[in-house]
Amino acid sequence: MYVRGVNLGNWLVLEKWMHPALFGGTDAADEYYLPEGLSREAYEERIRVHRLEYITERDFLRIKAMGLEAVRIPVPYFIFGDREPFIGCVEELDRAFGWAGQYGLKILIDLHTAPDGQNGFDNGGICGVCKWCQEPEEVEFVLSVLERLAKRYGKREELWGIEAINEPVLEDMWITADISGRYPPVDQKKAEGSKGNPEAFIRRFYLDAHDRLRKYLPKEKYVVFHDAFHMKIWKDFMQEEKYENVVLDTHLYLPGELEGGQTVEAYTEFIRQWGRDIAEMQQYFPVICGEWCLSNPLASACADPERKKEIYNVLGRAQLDAWKNGSGYFYWSYKLLMDMTNGEGWPGQDSWDLGRSMDFGWFPREN
Repeated sequence: MYVRGVNLGNWLVLEKWMHPALFGGTDAADEYYLPEGLSREAYEERIRVHRLEYITERDFLRIKAMGLEAVRIPVPYFIFGDREPFIGCVEELDRAFGWAGQYGLKILIDLHTAPDGQNGFDNGGICGVCKWCQEPEEVEFVLSVLERLAKRYGKREELWGIEAINEPVLEDMWITADISGRYPPVDQKKAEGSKGNPEAFIRRFYLDAHDRLRKYLPKEKYVVFHDAFHMKIWKDFMQEEKYENVVLDTHLYLPGELEGGQTVEAYTEFIRQWGRDIAEMQQYFPVICGEWCLSNPLASACADPERKKEIYNVLGRAQLDAWKNGSGYFYWSYKLLMDMTNGEGWPGQDSWDLGRSMDFGWFPREN
């Protein structure tokens, strides 16, 4: 098994930086507060139009033409429309399965958010709040969502697998990464008590999620769990015979600073270490890099288009080589929706857009 895919980020789970206009006229920094900044009618119309236009059948055709085999689709905990004021999106996911079948693509369903947050990131749906693990009824709700997804799509030929939860942070990372500082909460009272997830909780949740998913998932479909940003702590996990076709997902992005300095050689060696880590963990699970991109400060700061392309090509090829030590990858993300020429952003932001990266020749051709 080796999968080459791309994430459909910002379609069914919103991230403001990927489409700022969607949040226009509001102070909302995340999906949780967007409906508070709009009338009910305006919110529903904005979401409806976004979902209808952001990803269409034509995109699935293009993804196939790119030479990819799969899409990872982030979905919210309110996908089934049972958490007001948020609007469900299961019909959109249904359509995606139809398009995937038409063009021979597989789908990894990724449960990307949890009520009251599993990481405090903007991509977790609510900035600076991470309390889901402290609320047993919400943990059960998330397990019920996974079970319903497995029941609805488990027998579909297009299904590659289901990921239990995206990027839960552990207690140490909550502190060391200063998540509440980087993603300040809107409501301090709501954020009160936020902290990282205990490792023991995440392990228990993954075991429960596996059992709930397997009630409806055939054994050939994959159950995927994220490494919680600690790739090597899972060597003793799910090694019993009953755990078949369980996949470890790691997310690896190039850092802004390196001890050896920002050079092609330093970044290349950094990436090679990723490859060694993946090879080590591949002895225990199939490992996918479920999120990565070409973005790096060296290329971003380069004014010469040809040199920029060369840097992206070299480091992109190094990353693709690293993923070959495992079982595949999903690029983040398929597209951004913003004016890269006239709009505001940050240098290198456009390389997060796979379509743009391919059009500019930044994404290296795979062997």
